Amino acid sequence: MTQKINGIVAVCGGVNIDIGGQSFAPLRERDSNPGHVHMSLGGVGRNIAHNLRLLGAPVELLTALGDDLYAGEVERSCAALGIGLEHALRVQRGRTSTYLFVSDADGDMALAVSDMTICDELTAAYFDAQRETLDAAALVVADANLPEEALAYLAETVRAPLFVDPVSVAKAGKLRGILGRIHTLKPNRLEAELLSGVTITDRSSAERAARELLSRGVRRVFLSLGTKGLLAAQEGQMLWQLPVHADVLSATGAGDAMMAALAWAHLRGSDLRQSAALGAAAAALAIESEETINPAMCAEAILSRAQG
Repeated sequence: MTQKINGIVAVCGGVNIDIGGQSFAPLRERDSNPGHVHMSLGGVGRNIAHNLRLLGAPVELLTALGDDLYAGEVERSCAALGIGLEHALRVQRGRTSTYLFVSDADGDMALAVSDMTICDELTAAYFDAQRETLDAAALVVADANLPEEALAYLAETVRAPLFVDPVSVAKAGKLRGILGRIHTLKPNRLEAELLSGVTITDRSSAERAARELLSRGVRRVFLSLGTKGLLAAQEGQMLWQLPVHADVLSATGAGDAMMAALAWAHLRGSDLRQSAALGAAAAALAIESEETINPAMCAEAILSRAQG
């Protein structure tokens, strides 16, 4: 039987509308290319919230939406999933964050445009107005799409453990000043190198990077090295979690699934080893779906995968 989760998870981060086109034949520049176009919901914060709901955790999503048609798509999806949007910021005449990309016939991306300027509206003042929600949360998850001042505000004020996803090398630098207030950090190799100052070339250097992040105050580090595994570390303990076997269809969304599982594991009281196993299991399940969020994601599925 799935363990009941008490208290909400406040997820603070971005929501995207992803619009993708793939040509049927080699792309011709400056021309209309026959192909197919699809739209899906994305964004690191939204993806984490979606996975958390599938795992059974109550979620409140603190994000920014425009007043366009895409905002309606986000609202309908969150309502269907049971993700709370009551306290999301509605920006008049704003554009909901949108990612537009075009791929060639082989599936390789040829061009993309990312419009995430609405995330700049997620200021410290906005989060200060959400203090009641944040104070009531059992856990707060933030992604580095937020402005640096907002991340600093959350680090200084939230009472619950703060989990942070660096998102990318370009955005991870925002976290340098708040490492000492982060409970759980989930970087990949490049993000960990940036934040620790340690070049990672093998297991030994990965462990040095993790120790450096711990020395700067991070409580738990889950350093993802892809096919080489997951390094989990906290004061006095460091372990390696091998990847869980999966039939890969798409790697997109694996990191977001892992972060959701790490948050869910913490709420269940899992120790470092159990948390790493559950995170790896969720990532494996995620990459077995062509969709960013595997609809088969659930507590029973990752518990079974984690046990081997």
